[in-house]
Amino acid sequence: MPSLESRLILVTDRQRTKGRSLVSVLRQALKAGKLAIQLRERDLHGKDMLALAEEIDQLVRPCGSQLLINDRLDVALSLDQAGAHLRSDSLPISMARRVLGGQRLLGVSVHSVREAVEAEAGGADYVVLGPIYETPSKQIYGPPLGLPILEEVARRVHLPVIGIGGVTAARARDMRLAGAFGIAVITAVLGADDVEAATRGLLDAVRSVSSSTSAADSTRGNRPSS
Repeated sequence: MPSLESRLILVTDRQRTKGRSLVSVLRQALKAGKLAIQLRERDLHGKDMLALAEEIDQLVRPCGSQLLINDRLDVALSLDQAGAHLRSDSLPISMARRVLGGQRLLGVSVHSVREAVEAEAGGADYVVLGPIYETPSKQIYGPPLGLPILEEVARRVHLPVIGIGGVTAARARDMRLAGAFGIAVITAVLGADDVEAATRGLLDAVRSVSSSTSAADSTRGNRPSS
């Protein structure tokens, strides 16, 4: 069964790179260490999305990082090892699992304890929960959930729980202590002046409390390599 190998997921958005090409920004981020990249470019379709996915796939493979394709199972299946990530209102998780098979990583965005429990029951490998903190990019999902909900979800499911929304290096530590396996970010890396340094800071933050959460990770069967 596939597992999430990094405590940091970088979600892409070409509009938040300060005019730099997405691929160049991702190349700098990957210099900081192993992370998962979730390709989420909702305005791209067909050939353009596949072409970008193939280009990013060539970046992640040499460094052993994981690539997740947002809500496009066809694109994920076009690549040898890519996983997929579903929106909370996307295909049923069980259906996506049947399409992908059991050897590809499948994650789901959730916004409540109930959705997280359902995602686990449906066959997800991990969940991304948010928004945890206030952030403009997640306002459509309502007010921030806060650390108490994150803590409850981490208790209720036996999957890696990734917190998203308003994440900073300082908050990443608090989220880990609340039970999160890791974090997901967009602007904190893509919009940073020094992308490599920003990525390294986040990786250091989520790793810094690994010893105090190792028991919880073991219970969930997580085997992070980063």
